[in-house]
Amino acid sequence: MQSTPQLFDAIRSILGPLSQPQVDTVNAILQSCENHNVTDHRQIAYIIATGIHECGLKPIPESLGSREGRRYNNPDPITGQTYYGRGIVQLTWKDNYQTFANLLHIDLVHNPDLALQIPTAAEIAVIGMKGGIFTGVGLSKYFNDTITDAINCRKVINRLDQASLIAGYYGKVFNATA
Repeated sequence: MQSTPQLFDAIRSILGPLSQPQVDTVNAILQSCENHNVTDHRQIAYIIATGIHECGLKPIPESLGSREGRRYNNPDPITGQTYYGRGIVQLTWKDNYQTFANLLHIDLVHNPDLALQIPTAAEIAVIGMKGGIFTGVGLSKYFNDTITDAINCRKVINRLDQASLIAGYYGKVFNATA
């Protein structure tokens, strides 16, 4: 999938005017898809749609209010870091930061805020969604030669939470690039 005016017009129809970091995030997702051989336009459109929903296409830290009282918000006794959600898809828990540290060859365990950098956040989103790292199921279960299921694809990230809304974003993004 190419970065085209039609793609950005579709995203603007959802988010409104785009900032440079949002444009950079889309381009980083597209580059990461290319780097990891994600070529199915449906899968790419769903990754972008997820980024629209999860963070407005700007890697963000999980809000303090939503992480209060959660164990992953407590400082780790070894590193002193907290492993609350960061990025495009809200990477949480020390084990997950370690998984992506190993995959990306960067020290996310001691520097979890690296997950907020656009290229790193895009890599985490693409690798995690493609490989089923977040929930045990990847994009190819819902977008393959026989199936196109933008509703149940939400299970790649978070059960069926907001599945219809994200499927709507997916449709706009996919139709702009088909």
